Amino acid sequence: MYSANHWGGSFEIQPDSATEDEHSRNMDIDRSALSRQLDETQQSWLLGPPDQNQNKDKYVDLGCMVVKRKLIKWTLWGTLIAFVVIGVPVIIVKTLPKHKHPPPPPDEYTNALHKALLFFNAQKSGRLPKNNGISWRGNSGLKDGSDVPEVKGGLVGGYYDAGDNIKFHFPMAFSMTLLSWSVIEYSHKYKAIGEYDHIRDIIKWGTDYLLLTFNSSANTIDKIYTQVGGSEINSTTPDDHYCWQRPEDMDYPRKTQVTSSAPDLGSEVAAALASASIVFRDDTKYSKKLLKGASTVYNFARSMGRRNMYSLGNQNIAPFYNSTGYWDEYMWAAAWMFYASGNTSYISFATDPRLAKNAKVSLRIPDLSVLSWDNKLPAAELLLSRFRIFLNPGYPYEDSLQAYHNATGLNLCSDLQRFNVFNFTPGGMIQLNHGRPQALQYVVNAAFLASLYADYLDASNVPGWYCGPFYFSADNLRGFAATQLQYILGDNPRKMSYIVGYGKNYPKHVHHRGASIPRNGVKYSCKGGWKWRDTRSPNPNTITGAMVGGPDRRDGFSDVRKNYSYTEPTMAGNAGLVAALISMTNSGDGGIDKNTMFSAVPPLSPVNPPPPPPWQP
Repeated sequence: MYSANHWGGSFEIQPDSATEDEHSRNMDIDRSALSRQLDETQQSWLLGPPDQNQNKDKYVDLGCMVVKRKLIKWTLWGTLIAFVVIGVPVIIVKTLPKHKHPPPPPDEYTNALHKALLFFNAQKSGRLPKNNGISWRGNSGLKDGSDVPEVKGGLVGGYYDAGDNIKFHFPMAFSMTLLSWSVIEYSHKYKAIGEYDHIRDIIKWGTDYLLLTFNSSANTIDKIYTQVGGSEINSTTPDDHYCWQRPEDMDYPRKTQVTSSAPDLGSEVAAALASASIVFRDDTKYSKKLLKGASTVYNFARSMGRRNMYSLGNQNIAPFYNSTGYWDEYMWAAAWMFYASGNTSYISFATDPRLAKNAKVSLRIPDLSVLSWDNKLPAAELLLSRFRIFLNPGYPYEDSLQAYHNATGLNLCSDLQRFNVFNFTPGGMIQLNHGRPQALQYVVNAAFLASLYADYLDASNVPGWYCGPFYFSADNLRGFAATQLQYILGDNPRKMSYIVGYGKNYPKHVHHRGASIPRNGVKYSCKGGWKWRDTRSPNPNTITGAMVGGPDRRDGFSDVRKNYSYTEPTMAGNAGLVAALISMTNSGDGGIDKNTMFSAVPPLSPVNPPPPPPWQP
């Protein structure tokens, strides 16, 4: 009988003991082994147990048990050694002074972001806080709104829009919405770079003012103030364009514009207040105030009979911030109202197929894929896609949400150079506004949406998305965003940073009244300030963080103060820049905050679809 031998070969098993003994006797004997002396260890194994009288164990009676004395001895020695090896070093470490490791050096996006936020401090109107941090700015616009006595305290505060001294409420509201969105998604990054309180102060300065532009304490309203100050084209009378004065020195009339119809402006103000109410959810009283105001102005915007666009026929608005529609703002505002309140009537409206049809979601019109202060459609589509990506509510929202999700993917496909939807400059900047002035504000918005969607893909463990038959990874989106931001930061044919104060080569003749006039105690008149507008000298005040309008379609740029197409910054442009930079910075833990956006959204149980109609032959 054979069994396996794990050391090689096989061995025979002898069941017969007699045969086994015979076999043992016939084994060959190694005589040399027998003649060799055995050492003590070998003897102990072979000669049996030692003398019972030697090395007799001693025991100690502990009362509840009897223990060997040796065990007690080794336990005491082990405890002492453990204390020396482990305890002493721990005590030393605990008693030494603690030294915090310095944070890693900030990346270039963080450095640029610190500066970009300062632009908003420079644009503040009203009575400035002591910590505003812009030495050449002071209190201004303290009589704004005095021509509308029904507004208690006037319309003091808010932000000047650009290089002029006008407060345009439409782009101001959009800027606050965009900044709030960036905080909701990336609050951990703002905290990591020490800008969380700053960005919240910037948003609150804007939303406090927007609450003044209508009767926010009422349930229903019949008008909204659209802007303070203004100018008509080719005006020759003192106003905000004809005069070149510091905001602190304005001495010309600043008329307040009002309208009883504003589906676009009202919706954007509602979006700004609703999104900010999420940002300030830790301040219950203020958050509720914002949401209450958002509800009031949203209802005003949706009122039948008030569907004329806010800029219609107003020559102080239409040439500058003319609205081309309002269905995109309806979708945008409804999404934010739903996230802020959890009221499902808003998401039902946002996903109504009739709204999608009016907003032209299914039409692949390239310009409708470009986010701007006038066109919120691509942002609304992405914001609603977020609902599907992370909560997947199903019926009855699924069909519309899927359409928005598909549209978002196609919008981002159109940004990729290989598909030739938009032209690119020779230096690599995408021409989303077809080579017209102020190109960079559209570029940064596109970079933000691309980077944000890449983070959505990562957070949902999806590696990429399809552009027709082609599959692209999330890194392709970040690559696009990075090339556009790098272009703005200086990787362009002119080797110029288009953010003032960033890098060594940046615009020095920014089209900006406050930055171009020295704060020297002299109050220059309306025309007296023209000499500062027309001088070839650099601005005496550096408006740090301002992103200028940007280059032309051939990467050309003229650093000339009077050429506002190149050198004028805007609120909406800088808001998009901040959002893009915070999304791309490596500071913080990376990724997005999936949950805060949905903190007010109630649990959604899928609704069963209606039964099919009875069959008829």
